[in-house]
Amino acid sequence: MRGFAMTEGLGGGAGPSRYLPVAEHGLIGDMHSVALVGTDGTVDWYCCPSFDSPSVFAAVLDADRGGSFQLASANRATTKQFYFPDTNVLITRFFSDDGVGEVQDFMPVVRREQDGGECDRHRLIRRVVCVRGTVPFRMRVAPRFGYGAEPHVLRPHGDLALFEAPSMTLALTSTVPFEHDDRDAWAEFKLAEGEAEVFALDRITDCILPRGCPHTEAERQFDATVAYWRSWLSASRYRGRWREMVHRSALTLKLLTYEPTGAIVAAPTTSLPERIGGERNWDYRYVWVRDAAFCVYALLRLGFTEEAAAFMDFLIRNVDLRGDGPDGPLQIMYGIDGRTDLPERELPGLEGHRGSAPVRIGNAAVGQLQLDIYGALLDSVYLYDKWGQPISSDHWDQVCVLVDWVCDHWDQPDEGIWETRGGRRNFLYSRLMCWVAIERAIRLANHRGLPADLRRWRQARDTVYRRIMSRGWSPSRRAFVQYEGGDVLDAALLMMPLGKFVSPTDPKWLSTLDALTADLVSDSLVYRYDPQASPDGLRGEEGTFSICSFWYVEALVRAGRVDEARLAFEKMLTYANHLGLYAEQISRTGEQQGNFPQAFTHLALISAAFNLDRALG
Repeated sequence: MRGFAMTEGLGGGAGPSRYLPVAEHGLIGDMHSVALVGTDGTVDWYCCPSFDSPSVFAAVLDADRGGSFQLASANRATTKQFYFPDTNVLITRFFSDDGVGEVQDFMPVVRREQDGGECDRHRLIRRVVCVRGTVPFRMRVAPRFGYGAEPHVLRPHGDLALFEAPSMTLALTSTVPFEHDDRDAWAEFKLAEGEAEVFALDRITDCILPRGCPHTEAERQFDATVAYWRSWLSASRYRGRWREMVHRSALTLKLLTYEPTGAIVAAPTTSLPERIGGERNWDYRYVWVRDAAFCVYALLRLGFTEEAAAFMDFLIRNVDLRGDGPDGPLQIMYGIDGRTDLPERELPGLEGHRGSAPVRIGNAAVGQLQLDIYGALLDSVYLYDKWGQPISSDHWDQVCVLVDWVCDHWDQPDEGIWETRGGRRNFLYSRLMCWVAIERAIRLANHRGLPADLRRWRQARDTVYRRIMSRGWSPSRRAFVQYEGGDVLDAALLMMPLGKFVSPTDPKWLSTLDALTADLVSDSLVYRYDPQASPDGLRGEEGTFSICSFWYVEALVRAGRVDEARLAFEKMLTYANHLGLYAEQISRTGEQQGNFPQAFTHLALISAAFNLDRALG
């Protein structure tokens, strides 16, 4: 049985379950790491001190051995979650016969320049309040370090509990007395209306000493955290129809930013399955150049130029752009600190979410060739120069290295945007984004008068264009197809008009859009491709891919089918979880699948909302 709070209305079947559905979680964080908090009040995913550190709580991947921090009503209760308005402070409410209580979860944001080493504390604060009547609560802290594989001991230290493992020490402070054994701590207490208690979990090092979190400290940090998020969000320029969803997506993207380096992770979790019981379970806690570049585009659209600048600096500081081998000057992904080695391995000690093994850490796709990343990155560089700051001379030198390499290598087969493990092909989307890379660089050079081999670049750009038009079009399908010489459709091609390669009303494109609608769209939801028709080297089916669903909305808008686009967008909003968060995919039954939340999905929501608003006037 999962935890000890008897809850109702959580989905995933009747009665208590060992696992909450992925969608039954909210997200908090401090731009170093995050925690997932279930609607039953359980923190069941938390890596410390950073996104890609080994887990402290991983019950979402193994309900018995993963570890968790439970805090909930001791009586039977129904629950609801919401975010404190315009913030990443999460409130979980418990409604019982005797009263209403709530748990306020947040991680204080401490900028390095503001408070010395305190940004290394990584504090998770849980404040529990009775708002009506009386409510009994139970608390249990059961960390399991190193993905559940590293032993630890609990040592009482005054009114603290120190959880000591070889790799890390955490300190639990509490305003109520607690009991403990040699591994876990727990407490039971009752609150009357207006009463509150506080629990805080801190990372302890030689330089970061244990520190209590009394009521006044919790109140101060709550107010400071609320003020930080509201101040950040106030820079948004979006005033459109879907402000709440767009701003939630922006706040989520900000949570996925690693503040020390400017890196943006694809998702803060690993191995949440793309299909329950399947093997498509991957570690997304790294910086995909493509995903991060698209994030920069979405944030720039809203007016957040600081994040774009930080990511550009991340690339310059941490990524060697000057390689000229056949696999290119860029890897497809990097660690949040810029490291290039991300070995993939399986953790047999964890059963996986709802038994979906294997659990993987690291990602073997790091060694793949994906030519489309150059277009995604250089499009963002172009937009940053346009909406942010003019590109520096050093940055331009790096751009020229990238473009020259693309001109020489665009016609290689690669693994493509979907990271197929079924072998390299001449994917059309890869060609498309190579065209984008060269075209945006030409625009930038012309606009700024920057030095470039424009004759060579234009020749390569035009050659790529003609290649796509001659070999990427299938007369029998009346559509552009996934790879040269094939007849399989691919939702990535929705980017053709979005990337300004083809007019959104070009007859060939409209025919392609109709074909995609017929083959890959289901109630506004879009499949990436048909894995039976185009084997990707993995077993099993997958759900619809949410970024493709938002790309579809934008393609409809640009084709002038605005009413269809609005209906598809509104339908997509119904598939969000109760907080407006999305995983990577959606199952046939509407359940969130894959790592959660997914940056790709939220950045595409922002772009679709922005363009749909503009079309509606």
